[in-house]
Amino acid sequence: MRREDGATGPAPALPAAAASPSPAAAPEPLPAADQALLAAVIGAPGPAQRRAVAKAITLLESTRADHRLRADALLNALLPHSGRALRLGISGVPGVGKSTFIEALGLALIAQGHRVAVLAVDPSSSLSGGSILGDKTRMERLSMDTRAYIRPSPSSGTLGGVAEKTREALLVCEAAGHDIVIVETVGVGQSETAVAGMTDMFVLLQLPTAGDDLQAIKKGVMELADLVVINKADLDEAAATRAQAQISASLRLIGLHHRDDHQHHNDTQWQPQVMQLSALKGSGLTEFWAAITRFQQLQRAGGRFTARRQQQDQAWMWERIDAGLKQRFKAHGPVRQALPALTDAVLSGRVAASVAARRLLDLFQ
Repeated sequence: MRREDGATGPAPALPAAAASPSPAAAPEPLPAADQALLAAVIGAPGPAQRRAVAKAITLLESTRADHRLRADALLNALLPHSGRALRLGISGVPGVGKSTFIEALGLALIAQGHRVAVLAVDPSSSLSGGSILGDKTRMERLSMDTRAYIRPSPSSGTLGGVAEKTREALLVCEAAGHDIVIVETVGVGQSETAVAGMTDMFVLLQLPTAGDDLQAIKKGVMELADLVVINKADLDEAAATRAQAQISASLRLIGLHHRDDHQHHNDTQWQPQVMQLSALKGSGLTEFWAAITRFQQLQRAGGRFTARRQQQDQAWMWERIDAGLKQRFKAHGPVRQALPALTDAVLSGRVAASVAARRLLDLFQ
């Protein structure tokens, strides 16, 4: 998988006659402490590696400027060791059983010899900013297994169901040798589309009584799903069967809208599927993993696996550019000076919001 290394920090001041360094120039060597952290992350599995993975993710999540520079250098150093895991995104409304499903799946995969990492995102309070981070307690058996690593992170106001640094944490887990990385979203409903942009396969969990066929066909998270799973099918088998039929029909309509008829019946391309299982009873997990395996085979055979990751990396770059520009805009001296007065003018109705925005952008330029 091809990647481009970005600069790890602001370039030092150069004389006027000197040429500017290339943006893709090699990063500075890591400090001794971060070299040791890198060695521990990519080292042998064990308690030392688990601590190193936790420390590395904490460094990546830090908002301090000096930590950000160290984190950028560490991330670039980890890149050659990442990219070899299956990235699986799991989404669904609260109460659908995401944590129970992930634990059952994780234990089954570990029994097959895999190493599993789970990045669980918890919602943050819009009032206090705090987060419970309770997903790990719902995966008690999986969290105690040394072949699994579970990291809960707060969403911190980030939209799309994932945290701001979830992609970076994913790379750390891959570098540590976890060959399956599962991203569990917040679980807020149909806006959770960001996880589809960072994983190889997006799985949407649904309840047997999630709604009628009109609810199932709603655009957004549904049309991005590679596989829809009706969880808790054992509670009401008739309802689960109806839900499977309704969602299957909805996916066919969505598929016909985005693909021509020839593509829709092409056996070399993956078509979104709907299946039933019960995570609590462990039934259907074998069929679920068989579908995942089939998906990987089709994606890799057609070159779509690599293309999808390259598109995701490019989108990630632009997403971070947007976030970085917003941060620099707020920290810009002239903008900070003019912002209070223009804010008051907008609130009092003296200046239109669009006019105030253009004035601030002019100051920033």
